[in-house]
Amino acid sequence: MTPTTASNFSTADHAYMAEAVQLAERGRYSTSPNPAVGCLLVETPPSGASVIARGWHQKAGEGHAEVNALREARELGMTLSRSTAYVTLEPCSHQGKTPPCAEALVDAGVARVVYGMQDPNPQVAGRGLTRLQEAGIKVDGPLQEAACRALNPGFIKRMQTGLPRVFAKMATSLDGRTAMQSGESQWITGPDARADVQKLRAQSCAIITGVGTVLADNPAMTVRDASLALPDQRPRQPLRVIVDSQLRLDPDSRILHEPGDVLVVYGQASNERIASIAKTGAETLQLANDDNKVDLSALIAHLGQRQCNEVMVESGAKLLGALVAEQLVDEIFWYMAPTLLGSDARPAATLPFAKMNEQIRLEIIETRQVGADCRWHLKPKYLPAMPEA
Repeated sequence: MTPTTASNFSTADHAYMAEAVQLAERGRYSTSPNPAVGCLLVETPPSGASVIARGWHQKAGEGHAEVNALREARELGMTLSRSTAYVTLEPCSHQGKTPPCAEALVDAGVARVVYGMQDPNPQVAGRGLTRLQEAGIKVDGPLQEAACRALNPGFIKRMQTGLPRVFAKMATSLDGRTAMQSGESQWITGPDARADVQKLRAQSCAIITGVGTVLADNPAMTVRDASLALPDQRPRQPLRVIVDSQLRLDPDSRILHEPGDVLVVYGQASNERIASIAKTGAETLQLANDDNKVDLSALIAHLGQRQCNEVMVESGAKLLGALVAEQLVDEIFWYMAPTLLGSDARPAATLPFAKMNEQIRLEIIETRQVGADCRWHLKPKYLPAMPEA
């Protein structure tokens, strides 16, 4: 369909879509593998507009934003013949675990639909908008597309490429160090930064770490902040993925016995080692490259096939460096503490560059202060090697 020009949207349209975006944000930590979506139903009688109902997608397999808003309107006894639905994402047109939302809006008799962005899902991709128009509903959009796209970057990438959005979390000193040479690392950053990392974990479908980190730190890699869960529920735990080429993992490692699923990926291992890990309840998967190490590109593709939208990397320098070197990291959240650990301390990433033209420049998306620390949101610029001067 032909996009609606910006001048055709009123101030009220912008305000209502902004509220729909805020509604969608509530599902950031719980909707995976579905996108976070918000919906606002507004009646426009001659006397002026008024909000009829609000809805947002809370959890995969349950009602979508439009359905939840329509249910609230019905419970209030509201009629929708003069209403506008503001939806952050094009209403779906296919039958999934729930009925198509486009059909629900048609059946409800809404007069107009304003959408934030077209659905990147090939099963929808404009079909929902066409169904609405065929039913005589006025359709306008996209509106505030950038804000609506920012709600679901991982879902959009997976729909378009089959791969998840991969972002790495780093916590370092000002001189780029993650631990003392002895391995001592707690704590470089402060409690506010660590709380912020909990939010990154909570929005992730999977967390990748390496066996070296597990053996050295015995981490849990879980979401522990109860405020990041739906009411009366525990936080959704991302799949914990351990990269362990030779399957050196200790079956008693804490990460294997915390709530949530675990995937241990290896390159080469004995049947005895595989069985010892399987006994913990963890899933094992062989993804070997020519050197019998874990094929990292195949791992990212596998996580996309598992419907992972957002994949977080919390690992040591070796694994992070390998992922960056293979251009598998889309973004980096770098927490930097105003402290110096010295030249003998451990680096954040192992990238043994020897020439200036091997460097990887980073685009600064955002910087903010988090407590006493600074958080850099960065995007690697994977450009061809620059010629030497």
